[in-house]
Amino acid sequence: MVDVLGGRRLVTREGAAVEAEAALQNKVVALYFAAGRCAPSRDFTPLLCDFYTALVGEARRPAPFEVVFVSADGSAEEMVAFMRELHGAWLALPFHDPYRHELRKRYNITAIPKLVIVKQSGEVITSKGRKQIRERGLACFPSWVEAADVFQNFSG
Repeated sequence: MVDVLGGRRLVTREGAAVEAEAALQNKVVALYFAAGRCAPSRDFTPLLCDFYTALVGEARRPAPFEVVFVSADGSAEEMVAFMRELHGAWLALPFHDPYRHELRKRYNITAIPKLVIVKQSGEVITSKGRKQIRERGLACFPSWVEAADVFQNFSG
């Protein structure tokens, strides 16, 4: 993810800052474009939370997976409220980072929610992550890992 988020700081849902490169190295990364005021976002977020928890939070060997929330909320306060209410223990691009808009352009985000699964280079594995999770659940993850070319010992 050096090409996409290198040198940037991300935040946890509790507000702690983390270096993007360290947090995302050798992981399949899902860029989650969503907003708390958006009903489809509020509908999908708990499903993404369960998916993330099963892969990372509850797994004996956590999967090489990370979600980065890219907010489309109207304010930093709305973003934080949405994160605290429904999000999993994943990361977010800070609301005041103008790079949020560049990412929306780069990945052609015209509607939310959108879950774009990317390689370390930022190349898209799929822009249909939301649909795949809804239809296939955890079964979609091994194909993402294979396409991502990350070092892995994940056997899902």
